[in-house]
Amino acid sequence: MSPLVLTALIFGIMLLLMAIRTPIAISMFFAGAIGYVLQAGWLPLANFLNTQAFARFASYDLSVIPLFILMGQFATQGGISKALFEFASAVMSRFRGGLAMAAVMACAAFGAICGSSVATAATITSVALPEMKRHGYSGRLATGTLAAGGTLGILVPPSVPLVIYAILAEQNIAKLFAAAMIPGLIAMLGYMVAIAIYVRLVPGHAPDHDDDDAPRLTLQSFGGVAPIAVIFVIVFGGIYGGFFTPTEGAGVGAASTFLAALLRREMTWRKFKHCFYATAEGSAMIFMIFIGADLMNSALALTQVPAQLASVVGSWGLSPVAVVAAILLFYVVLGAVMDELSMILLTIPIFFPMVMGLDFGMPRESVAIWFGIMVLMTVGFGLLAPPVGLNVYVVNGMAKGVPIGESYRGVLPFLVSDTLRTLLLLFFPPISLWLVQYIG
Repeated sequence: MSPLVLTALIFGIMLLLMAIRTPIAISMFFAGAIGYVLQAGWLPLANFLNTQAFARFASYDLSVIPLFILMGQFATQGGISKALFEFASAVMSRFRGGLAMAAVMACAAFGAICGSSVATAATITSVALPEMKRHGYSGRLATGTLAAGGTLGILVPPSVPLVIYAILAEQNIAKLFAAAMIPGLIAMLGYMVAIAIYVRLVPGHAPDHDDDDAPRLTLQSFGGVAPIAVIFVIVFGGIYGGFFTPTEGAGVGAASTFLAALLRREMTWRKFKHCFYATAEGSAMIFMIFIGADLMNSALALTQVPAQLASVVGSWGLSPVAVVAAILLFYVVLGAVMDELSMILLTIPIFFPMVMGLDFGMPRESVAIWFGIMVLMTVGFGLLAPPVGLNVYVVNGMAKGVPIGESYRGVLPFLVSDTLRTLLLLFFPPISLWLVQYIG
């Protein structure tokens, strides 16, 4: 069996298992195991599995993942999302489509202490959707806004996918977080502009003016968001001030968020236990995907097709930007069948060496950081675009009576915004790298 046919067989098995709704981690594991056995035999596979799990999970850097997930769980169960939305509503209520813009702002702020797209979408939807319905927003605009706003949970640091990229590419997590800040801000503003344009070009999906009972800025509303601001300053100020590492910062952030939840008197014993159960479940899922992706990548490496692919692409004489653009288009297509974590774990070991071998006229570290941001911006497409669109499914499931087709139509303006932002960052790398230069 030729290497190319074997590679196609490995991917075919993985996609077939996913098509019958087998968990992605198991799909990659079985596809990789079959490919490994066909090339090396059972004994080498057993030896690989005997050492790989410990070699992967003994890494101290991986502890940042459950800590950031726990931080997000404390924020979710601690009632922080309601305070964020009320404050954002008070700021944006004077504008047409203001509640939708407020939902985007709340998603960005919540993402700054969460790091999960789905958790951000679900949490903000629970508090924002009833208010948007009460004020006369259509199901299409409301669900589309909340699904798109949820992607800010991974675009705004801390970001779990970005942490995974940093581990795989052996890059500095703090520098990647810094590089994601301006693109994350651009994403938030782009979504708000998309809402402003949409409610004017397509009337009937938002009220001309929000009701007179819209919240007003008060000392109480400022006080509600003060803990979030303090946590953000403590975590990222401590990281960039050199007081602690990103992993230590995640621990401090989790403890601070728990304290904020206690002060709001929202944290019960049942919610406290749920935070740890959900963190264990989410971390286990990610680590299982790690193992599945490691085995599949090892099987693909034995075929030597990834190395041959890099050589072939290099011989085409394409510009480095064109190669990255092609990779990003591949991520858009792959996002139709895979979640963002699986895509990163499966493809970065293949694409990263290829990109690092190209001449962008920048230092290697800058190329690695910029490429990570480009990947992060692109995997968000898969959270919105059909046929999967995990964020769309989550939000639509919470919006009773709204057809899934309406929710998919609702995210179209935001996909346009995503496309424009990605092109901007692709052709102007200094936008992503500007803050990185100030980090030692």
